Amino acid sequence: MGTIALEGLEFFSYHGFYDEEQKIGNKYSVDIVVTADFSEAARRDRLSATVNYEDLYRITAGVMKQPARLLEHIAHQIIQEIRTTYADLDAVEVSVSKFNPPIGGVCHRAKITLKE
Repeated sequence: MGTIALEGLEFFSYHGFYDEEQKIGNKYSVDIVVTADFSEAARRDRLSATVNYEDLYRITAGVMKQPARLLEHIAHQIIQEIRTTYADLDAVEVSVSKFNPPIGGVCHRAKITLKE
């Protein structure tokens, strides 16, 4: 059993609960951790036996282009798309962060994490 992680993927996207957020956009960060048995890939040294980082990025970039109200929805959509491509994963964990969220005070970023 092992994990593959992509950390700090950055996007400028048009998400947010408030209409204004969806108009002006914001910077977001996404972290992904997938858990599976990677022993065959380790033995055979073949990309076809593991999870391709490029696929994870492409999936995430596609979801980030679709406006959403909630960070939870974004994470859920990323997880569902990853599981569609890689059905045999034991777990997928996605964290989505919004930089400078509109909370009325200083906050570097708001972050949610889902694991399915």
